[in-house]
Amino acid sequence: MSKVVNLNRARKDRARADRRAQADGNAAKFGRTKAQKAREADDAARAARHIDGHALGPRAGGPDDPDR
Repeated sequence: MSKVVNLNRARKDRARADRRAQADGNAAKFGRTKAQKAREADDAARAARHIDGHALGPRAGGPDDPDR
């Protein structure tokens, strides 16, 4: 005897599998690994610290100097 198939469920399962396959393809094409994301975040933080370390403060004797 044949097995009863719920056509709505079969349609939804097929659509779900298609979406999953497309997502896997996009992840392989455009995705970054966890290590790559961590390295980029670390590089950005290092660059921000480098720039902040070289920031100039208000100059003595300038228009914003309260002792002037």
